[in-house]
This record gives sequence, structure tokens and C-alpha cells, in this order.
Amino acid sequence: MAPQHYVPPSARDLRTHAVQRLQAGLFGLSAIVLIVGLANIIKDRARLAEEGLRPTSTASAEASPSANDPLADIGVVPSALPNDAAEPARPGTPSN
Repeated sequence: MAPQHYVPPSARDLRTHAVQRLQAGLFGLSAIVLIVGLANIIKDRARLAEEGLRPTSTASAEASPSANDPLADIGVVPSALPNDAAEPARPGTPSN
């Protein structure tokens, strides 16, 4: 077998490679813009939904802070309110 010599790429090959690199770069940039746009839309929708769920009166939110903690309401976690620190005695436990 005879050795193969290096053949430099032609102008057409160089142009083809440049166009492929340009297409890949533009596709990547458009994908990033699309992802950022979708993330912005999702964030805006979440913000609007959160504003719709907020109480209109701040006095009602301050009057019932336990409404903000549904786990404390059902007894899964202890309440953060200081007036709820004294819980009633459980049946079957001695109280002194």
C-alpha cells in the first residue's frame, strides 16, 4: 500500500464546515432563548397565581397566622405560636 499524502481542504470544504458551525451556534442560541423565555413565562404565571391566592386584608392574615401552617393545623408539627405552648394533657398520662 502506498502512503496517503495530506490533501488540504478545498475552499468549498472550508465554507461547508463554517456554515455547519454557524448553524450549530445559531441553533444553540435559539434553544437558550427559548428556554429562558419559557422559564420567564412559568415564573410570571406562578407569581400571578400566588398573588391571586393571597388574602386581600393583612389584618386577617395577622389574626390567624396558623392559617399559613397547615401541618401545624392537623398536628403533624408543633405550632410556632407562643400561646399554643401549653397543650392539654393527653389521656393516659399522669399530670402534675
